[in-house]
Amino acid sequence: MMKNLVIGILAHVDAGKTTLSESMLYLSGKIGKLGRVDTKDAYLDTYELERARGITIFAKQAIFEMGETQFTLLDTPGHVDFSAEMERTLQALDYAILVVSGSDGVQGHTQTLWRLLHKYRIPVFIFVNKMDQMGTNPEKVREELKKQLAEGCIEFGEIGTDEFYDQLAMCDEALLEEYLETGHVASAQIQKAIQERKVFPCFFGSALKLEGVEQLLQGIIHYSIVPDYPKEFGAKIFKITRDEQGNRLTHLKITGGKLKVKDILMNGDWQEKVNQIRVYSGQKFESVNEIGAGNVCAVTGLSQARPGEGLGIEEASDTPVLTPVLSYRIILPLDCDPRVMIPKLRQIEEEEPELHVVWDEQLQEIQVQIMGEVQIEILQSLIQDRFGVEVAFDEGRILYKETIANRVEGVGHFEPLRHYAEVHLVLEPGEPGSGLQLGAECSEDNLSKSWQRLVLTHLAEKEHIGVLTGSEITDMKITLVAGRAHTKHTEGGDFREATYRAVRQGLMEAESILLEPYYAFQLELPVKMVGRAMTDIEKMRGTCAIAQTNDEMTVLVGSAPVITMKNYQKEVVAYTKGLGRLFCSLKGYEPCHNESEVITSIGYDPEKDFGNPTGSVFCAHGTGYLVAWDEVKSHMHLESYLQKRADSEGETVQNYTSYTEEKWISLDEIDKIINSTFYANQGKKSAWRKRRTARDSHYESTTPVFREMESKEEYLLVDGYNIIHAWPELKELVEDHMEGARIKLLDSLSNYQGIRKCQIIVVFDAHLVQGHREEAIDYQNIHLVFTKEAQTADQYIERFAHDNRKRYQITVATSDGLEQIIIRGAGCSLLSARELKLEIEGAKERMMQDFQEAKRGERNYLSDALSPEVKEQLEQVKKSP
Repeated sequence: MMKNLVIGILAHVDAGKTTLSESMLYLSGKIGKLGRVDTKDAYLDTYELERARGITIFAKQAIFEMGETQFTLLDTPGHVDFSAEMERTLQALDYAILVVSGSDGVQGHTQTLWRLLHKYRIPVFIFVNKMDQMGTNPEKVREELKKQLAEGCIEFGEIGTDEFYDQLAMCDEALLEEYLETGHVASAQIQKAIQERKVFPCFFGSALKLEGVEQLLQGIIHYSIVPDYPKEFGAKIFKITRDEQGNRLTHLKITGGKLKVKDILMNGDWQEKVNQIRVYSGQKFESVNEIGAGNVCAVTGLSQARPGEGLGIEEASDTPVLTPVLSYRIILPLDCDPRVMIPKLRQIEEEEPELHVVWDEQLQEIQVQIMGEVQIEILQSLIQDRFGVEVAFDEGRILYKETIANRVEGVGHFEPLRHYAEVHLVLEPGEPGSGLQLGAECSEDNLSKSWQRLVLTHLAEKEHIGVLTGSEITDMKITLVAGRAHTKHTEGGDFREATYRAVRQGLMEAESILLEPYYAFQLELPVKMVGRAMTDIEKMRGTCAIAQTNDEMTVLVGSAPVITMKNYQKEVVAYTKGLGRLFCSLKGYEPCHNESEVITSIGYDPEKDFGNPTGSVFCAHGTGYLVAWDEVKSHMHLESYLQKRADSEGETVQNYTSYTEEKWISLDEIDKIINSTFYANQGKKSAWRKRRTARDSHYESTTPVFREMESKEEYLLVDGYNIIHAWPELKELVEDHMEGARIKLLDSLSNYQGIRKCQIIVVFDAHLVQGHREEAIDYQNIHLVFTKEAQTADQYIERFAHDNRKRYQITVATSDGLEQIIIRGAGCSLLSARELKLEIEGAKERMMQDFQEAKRGERNYLSDALSPEVKEQLEQVKKSP
C-alpha cells in the first residue's frame, strides 16, 4: 500500500529552499533537468514575479514518488514579507523540512519558523544546506542547532553508532531505557520520538550538488509515520487562489473520510457544491472524482470559503501569529474610481486575508495592511497584471495595539424600551504575545448557559479596540463573570450591545498601555564598524549584544521598534559599502517607546467614537437614557463581582463604587408611582394621546415620533431592506418576489405620507452592484434612493442625518442595532421596524376616527344649496306678515 505524506519546506530567504525542492524532484524522477532560481526555470516558481525576483512568493505543491511513498511537497515563501502565506500552509503538513544555511547558521527568521512549528506541533527534519561553501563548519552548526533550536537536533548521517544512540537516549526516557537494556534503539521508537517532536533528525549537504538530499529523502521515508485519519469527513482550508481563467480555487487538506465531486460542503452561513476536484503538481493538475484523507487538493465551486476554516469534523484554525504591522494608503490613478477598485481588491484579499482591505469613508481612501516593502512591490505588480491599474502607496504607518496593566471589571447595560441585557466582564493583562483569551466563570443561576455562549460569541466576533488610539486590543484575558437577562424582553442583539459596552467601559477604567511592533534582528558587519552600529541601535531605542566575532566580521543580535528600524537596511549597505547584512523578523509587540507622542498625533477620543460606545443605556418611566462610563457602575442591577469577592476576603477594590441590587418592580407598582407623580397635575389629554398605564408605556417608543417643531421640516428616512426583512408579511413575499415586497412597503409609506405630510426617503442598498451610481427617483409622493457601489443604506442614512440634523427634524426607521446607536449619537429620533408599523397603523386608525366623527357631525340643509339672492328672498318672505 502506498504511503502518502504531505511535506512542507520552510527556510529563511536565500537558504536554498527552492534548490532543495528541485533536487528532490530530480532525484525522484519527477523532472528530467534541475531548474535553478538564477536561471529562472525552477519547477515550482510558476509565477513570472517569482522568476523575476528570484524568491518564492506563493506556496505551491508538487507530487512525486519514491519507492512505496508518495510525497505531496508544499514549497512555502521564505521572505519575511510573505510569512502569512507560509503560516497558512502549516495547517496542511504532516512533516516539515526546515532548511538552514550552513554558511549563515540559524538566523532570526529561522527561529521564528521554529516557534511556529512548535505552535502547530509539526514534526521536523532539518537539512543544513550549502555545506560545499568555503568556511562552513559542521561542528559549529551542530552546536548552534542544539543551542538555538533544541537539544533534540541530532545528526542522522551516521546511524547506528554508539555516539548516535547516546544522543538519542538523552532526548527521551523511553529511548534511554531501551538503549540501556538493548544497546540500541529500535526504528519504531525513533519514529515515535520524531512524531512527538522529541527528536529532530539533521542532515548535512548541498542541494545544488545533490549532496545529502538522497539521505534526507530516505530518512523521511524510513522514520515518518502516516497519520491515522478518522472515517468522518473533515478538511482544513489553507489557501485561496485563482487559475488563469479566473476560476476561484479553494485549497484544502482532507483530514478525514473522502470528498467527491458534487458533494455539498457547508460551514455555518454558507452551503455550496463541489464542482471539480483538482490535484496540482506545479502548473499542471489532474481532475479526480474522489479524494481521500491525507491528500491535498483544490476544488472549484466554493465562493465563500476562507483560509483557516474547518469543514466537517475539522475546527477552524487560530488567528495567525504573523500578521502585518504596517498600514498603507493605496494611491489610485486620477481616472480610477475607488469604489470600482474595492471589489477587485477584495479578490486579492480572499487570497491574502491579512491585507485587510478597508474603505475609510471619512478620509475617502483605501487602506491595506502589509508586512513590508517587498510585499508592496508584489502587490503593485499583481494589481497591474490582473486589472491593468497602476497603483502607488504612501509612506505607510505603524499598526499599533493596546493592552492593560491592571485587572478591572467592565460592565455594560442595554435597556432601551422592550430590551434588556447586563454583562459583567473581568479584564486582566495577559502574557506578551498571548493575544486575546476569552473565558467564562459565571454561575448558571445568574445567567443561563445559552446566554453565556452568546456573550462569548460576541466577544470573539469583532476586533475590539482600545481607548488610547483606537487600536486593536491584545495580550489580555476577558472573562464573563456575571450577567442578567429578562424573561420577556431580552433578545440576542441586546447582549451584543451590553457585551461591547462592558469591554469599552472596562478599558476606560483600566491603565492602558500602547504597544508597537518590534523586530528581532541579526546584523553582520565588519568589526571596525561595530561601534557605529551599536550607536545607531541605541538611537533607534533598541538593544543588542555581540553574538559572535572573528578577526574581520561581527554578528550583533537584538531587537528594536519597527518604526525606527524601518529603513535601516539601506543605511547598513551604505556605511559598510555592501559588506554588512541585516536580517529582521517580527518579534512581537512591546510597550511603545514614544507613547505620549503617538497618542497625541493620532488624537483619538473614545467618548466621541459613537460606533464603540463607552456608556450604557438604562430605562426609567418608559424612556431610555444614556449613562456615562464613569457613572455607570452605580446604576447596575447586579453587584460588582470583584467587589463581592474582595468583601468576602476582606480586601478593597479600586475603581468601584458601591452597587445596589435593583429589585424587579411590578408594572402595577409602577402605575401607582406614575399616577401619583407624573400625571398628578396633568389636564385632560387629547383623544389619541390619552393617559397610559405602565404596561402601555413599556411598549411606547423611546423617542417621540414626529412631534411638532416650530420651523423644521419633518423627514422620515427608512432603511428599505431592513424593514422588509423585519415585517413578517413582507419577509414572506421576499422568498417569491423581492420586487413585490418592495412595492408593498412603498405603497404603505405612500399612504402614510398622505396622512402625515412629511418628507419620506426610502433607501435601498445597491452597494454590491459593480459600477452603480447613486440613483434618486420619486414614487408617487415619496422619494427612493438606491445607493452607489460600495455604499450601504446605513452609510447613506448616517451621512444624511449628520449633514441635515440642524435643518430638519429627522427620524430614522431601522432595526439595525449599531445603526440606531450612531443615529442616536447624531441627535435624531428613532423608530424600530415594529414601531414604524405601529405608527403607520395608528395614523390610519386616527384618520378613520376623525373621518367617522366628522361624518356623524354632518347635517344637510336645503338652504346650504341656495344662492345668496334666493336666500335673501326667503328672508323677506319670513319677515312679511
